[in-house]
Amino acid sequence: MTKTPVNVNLSGKAPLANVGLTLGALNGAMKRPAHLPGIVVLYGPSGLGKSTAATVATVQLQAYYVQAKSSWTRKAVYQSILRVMGIMPAKTIYEMEEQVATQLAASRRPLIVDECDHLVAKGSIEIVRDIYEASGAAILLIGEEHLPANLSRWERIHNRVLEWVPAQYADMDDARALRDLYCDRVAVADDLLAHIHKGSKGVARRICVNLERAQQAGLELGRKDIDLAAWGKRDLYTGDAPARTR
Repeated sequence: MTKTPVNVNLSGKAPLANVGLTLGALNGAMKRPAHLPGIVVLYGPSGLGKSTAATVATVQLQAYYVQAKSSWTRKAVYQSILRVMGIMPAKTIYEMEEQVATQLAASRRPLIVDECDHLVAKGSIEIVRDIYEASGAAILLIGEEHLPANLSRWERIHNRVLEWVPAQYADMDDARALRDLYCDRVAVADDLLAHIHKGSKGVARRICVNLERAQQAGLELGRKDIDLAAWGKRDLYTGDAPARTR
């Protein structure tokens, strides 16, 4: 089930493709017919802007957002969700599940669980199914590239997924959006931006780091703009640790 990407902007956030894809999929789950499942899964390697997309979705769709931790127990999952809901957790897990489900059903707001891989690793991902079945709420799960494969082991979760959304690598339109948002001290020319995009291999986080490096280089050169010639032979940030020289 493919949704039309939504072109959005939010103060302090670039309108990246992954933001639009995430908003489109989660909004579709919220408006789905009653007979369709309501879980959306956003997955992909680190650095592609999944958490940024989640932040925008949280604000624009008034979602309840939690970021799972490796130390979370089943009880901690419910407590954390109730905390963002502003609800005092009950004493038992059963009662807390009822609290979460009741609030989701009453508010009709979606739930976003970031770093969902931790729940899979701890074997507590079934909590999501329990919440979903009790509330009928739209739920967005966010994780790394292997999340779909790992969820396939949990058939009762896997079968309730409405849409799988693979996070996209940043294209040049995304790179321009990041430049327009973050390069407010030194203008980065198109040829240098293309060099940064290629060297960053489409990873949004690396593009941001290299744009900042370009600005710093421009300031050191006393320039208000910087192009590829002025950048020269400076190294780009690739995410790799530097090799030992001896």
